[in-house]
Amino acid sequence: MAGNKGNKSYLPQKNCATCGKPFTWRKKWEKNWAEVKYCSDRCRNSNKGNAGQQGK
Repeated sequence: MAGNKGNKSYLPQKNCATCGKPFTWRKKWEKNWAEVKYCSDRCRNSNKGNAGQQGK
């Protein structure tokens, strides 16, 4: 793995369920990568339909 240092192209990718943009695997998602659907907290919160949250 030392040969891949700094090269992120080998990491798995998914598309965000809200915005559709591709995002790559992160260390913090190591244990639950199969359940990750959104690229960011903003996309995760906007998909829940929180009308009060969107007006901030």
